[in-house]
Amino acid sequence: MTRREAREEAFFIVFEHSFSNEQVDDIIANAVEGRALQINPFAYSLAKNSIDRLEELDQLIEKHAIRWKKNRISRVSLAVLRLALYEMRFEESIPESVSINEAVELAKKFGGEEDSSFVNGVLGAVSREKGLLKKADEKA
Repeated sequence: MTRREAREEAFFIVFEHSFSNEQVDDIIANAVEGRALQINPFAYSLAKNSIDRLEELDQLIEKHAIRWKKNRISRVSLAVLRLALYEMRFEESIPESVSINEAVELAKKFGGEEDSSFVNGVLGAVSREKGLLKKADEKA
């Protein structure tokens, strides 16, 4: 299974969590039973860790989704943003550009017309801020 396919699995789990608020293991157990899903370790880690850090990730989303309240953001965009922001913040082995590109592709595949540009804009703002913070730390 490719990383792209694993991200898609993780997306389904995080997306479903937005409806049910079930634990990751329960969502996966239901998916394994209902769809004969074989969960990839990367997908599991990505989904579990994203859900475990929802509050922190949602704060980032609200900070960078200018003029958007979280409850107005589509569930597709929200799930995609949570996954990508988790990767950008905590998976140092994955370049930010890869996380952003993969997120935009997920938004194009599963979202509406404007989801991909919205996701790209929010993630770009986070990336720029992160770059500015890094430069400030280097100067200090």
